[in-house]
Amino acid sequence: MAIKGEMMRIGIGLDSHSFLKEKINKQFVIGGVAVPDTPGMDADSDGDVVLHALVNALSSAIGGPSLDFYAKDLCKKRGITDSSEYVKEAMKAVKAKGFGIENVSIAIECAKPKIEPISAQMKKKVAALLNVDENAVGITATSGKGLTAFGRGEGINCYAVVLLESLR
Repeated sequence: MAIKGEMMRIGIGLDSHSFLKEKINKQFVIGGVAVPDTPGMDADSDGDVVLHALVNALSSAIGGPSLDFYAKDLCKKRGITDSSEYVKEAMKAVKAKGFGIENVSIAIECAKPKIEPISAQMKKKVAALLNVDENAVGITATSGKGLTAFGRGEGINCYAVVLLESLR
């Protein structure tokens, strides 16, 4: 439950994955959106860096554990690789602590895919998972201009920030 008098909490999450180097038939998913003609991520799950960063931010805001805590049971024990299921578990923990989502900010660094053409779809998916209005979800992206491995197209890096409000 929320601590008496505690009205808001902030959480920051980070996740990054590299693209698979081998030609493996693995779907690429980002922000809950499947993107064709992009190699999958090197991960046990679907490798959705946006949803992984979001889980870390949600959990951090309530003083909880990192993504691996959720992934151990869902992915490694039960074979669930859809990262939206990790978000659902993190949201259960947020609600159990007496909080709801005020807003979310997501920042992505990648050379590929281009984020702007799919950002509206991503906002819609993330908002639905969090049960918030799409206007409560912000998504920004940078190409990194080749300065990092992400900017060179070797993978994707994502930060997520959440603001929680007490529901009590």
